[in-house]
Amino acid sequence: MAKTIFITGAGSGLGRGASLGLAKKGHRVIATTELTSQKTDLMREAEEQGLDMEVFKLDITNERDREQIKEYDFDVFVANAAINEGGPLAEVPMDRIRALFEVNVFATLETVQLAARKLVEKGNGKIIFMSSMAGISATPYVGSYTATKHAIEGIAQTMKSELEKHNVKVATINPGAFETGFNKRAAEEKWKWFDEDKNFTRKEDMEKQEEGLKNQFDPEDMIAKMVEIIPADHHKFRNVYPEETEKQLKKTQEERWTMEI
Repeated sequence: MAKTIFITGAGSGLGRGASLGLAKKGHRVIATTELTSQKTDLMREAEEQGLDMEVFKLDITNERDREQIKEYDFDVFVANAAINEGGPLAEVPMDRIRALFEVNVFATLETVQLAARKLVEKGNGKIIFMSSMAGISATPYVGSYTATKHAIEGIAQTMKSELEKHNVKVATINPGAFETGFNKRAAEEKWKWFDEDKNFTRKEDMEKQEEGLKNQFDPEDMIAKMVEIIPADHHKFRNVYPEETEKQLKKTQEERWTMEI
């Protein structure tokens, strides 16, 4: 059955791909973008593909923009908008960490609170938090982003328990490392402030960590999985993809119980 799906952060990457993919499947998609230029580009592509999508600018950190959520009726709300920035957690400038929490945690929760009220009043619906493998694991030099996604995991698990009595479902989607440019851009950001003469973290250690970004997964596979999960009536609470990432995360979690320092 076709659903009405509201998705934030649809201006690029997995959010953009999922929005187009869901519309192709016949769902009514309300896709929002952080920037007007992204809105224009997504509208153009939707028109070229003959897709019926509503697209508008919604910077989730902007209170006036967030108010627009109240104007829409939807079955599924996908909290997808997020930013990322790398760097050694002991040295990342605190303004950068605060910026990530402002978008990935505080503004995200503010949008979800608006969606939750609408769905509770409606008597049914679903909220999906786009989390990450970083919400379950911890990787060196990705600590700021990891901390925000760990917070999202806690928020999602709590809201699942709180909202299910109102017939509103809550779930997470946790992608592995996919080649959308999101992770590479995040890795590049730290070089704007990192100074070998002032910072104690070794540059070569961070560069070695970045080598892993050369072997990321094809985003089309993740988009297809999102298109499958987002409108589904029943699925797991936590949805990690691909399977090899899920196995890796479960192994890492087990190891933490015996980890010593």
